[in-house]
Amino acid sequence: MKEENINKQKLESNMLDINVDSLWLISSRDKTGKHKNIYHGNFIPQIPNQLIRRYTDENDLVLEPFAGSGTTLFECEKLNRKYIGFDINPNMINYIYESMGLDFNKSNFYLKEEDSLSGEKIDKSLEEAFKKFNNFSKKVDFILMHPPYMDIIKFTDNKNDLSNEEDLEKFLDKFKIICEIFLKFLKKDKYFAIVIGDIYKKSEVIPLSFYVMELIKKNFNCLMKGIIIKNIEGNKGKLGSGGLWRYRAMKGGFYIFKHEYIFVFKMK
Repeated sequence: MKEENINKQKLESNMLDINVDSLWLISSRDKTGKHKNIYHGNFIPQIPNQLIRRYTDENDLVLEPFAGSGTTLFECEKLNRKYIGFDINPNMINYIYESMGLDFNKSNFYLKEEDSLSGEKIDKSLEEAFKKFNNFSKKVDFILMHPPYMDIIKFTDNKNDLSNEEDLEKFLDKFKIICEIFLKFLKKDKYFAIVIGDIYKKSEVIPLSFYVMELIKKNFNCLMKGIIIKNIEGNKGKLGSGGLWRYRAMKGGFYIFKHEYIFVFKMK
């Protein structure tokens, strides 16, 4: 059998349920295993599951600058991927460690409370992580970013927490620095993804996602491979308050956000 036929057969058998459409309508979040919807701003597990299975292989290394409540880590554990994650919120770091319940030295992940804007500290921590995994290339196979959407949900009081930034230009400047710190550790021809949504401030829609997409295209040597729109019907902030939000939308002349964007890029 020709090699191309073997590869095609392998691809089809392993990825029959990979969603290759640009519109993801997901009826409900996965609540199996360690996943719990306890944290404002966490994304549904199906997102990292789809992206990790499509763009990485078993034992590959996934890097996440905004670990949140551990959604991506839990998927990496399930899919047998190595994981490096950082988050500025000490409460979430403690929660994730409790959820994992593993001996850190024997675990398949590296997780640390860290400000993702602190380049020198991140570099030092990544050096430790690469040493733990015997990763001599000091590069990762996939990066997934789910940053705060400016200040719509405040996570900590730390001044470097992006969730405290109410100015669009300052937010973009900080996010650019974070991308510069982390993307240099991504292997050539490998992928990274950003999950981001738009916001409503001062009586108008701020298309935060499009500003972020433009920032990436202007400042980093990469190819844009996908713009995915995902519904957020089960958004924790709007759960059970449909009538109230409909009233607010009608009165304010706006539309209720039920989508987020997933931007996928390939590093040149």
